[in-house]
Amino acid sequence: MANIRSQIKRNRQNERRRLSNKSVRSEMRTRTKRAVTAFEGDLEHAGEALRLAVKRIDKAAAKGVIHRNQAANRKSRLMRRIGALQAAQDADSIGS
Repeated sequence: MANIRSQIKRNRQNERRRLSNKSVRSEMRTRTKRAVTAFEGDLEHAGEALRLAVKRIDKAAAKGVIHRNQAANRKSRLMRRIGALQAAQDADSIGS
């Protein structure tokens, strides 16, 4: 345990930031998962779910929770995944 007042304060700040970052990161992951599941099933709300997921990723980068390159990588990976899901659904609809 720290004895120096500035370090005690720093520990309090770090804990507050950790909890704040945790909620932002959790929300980002949740929105991403919802977007993927929307494209797997409910295509009616899929576009909106994707928009919200990208928005949360951008917000996390803006707040400094994740690095901006990490945000770009996450968005790119999400788009690739959704593109693959759409291609698979198109192939299924053509094959049926």
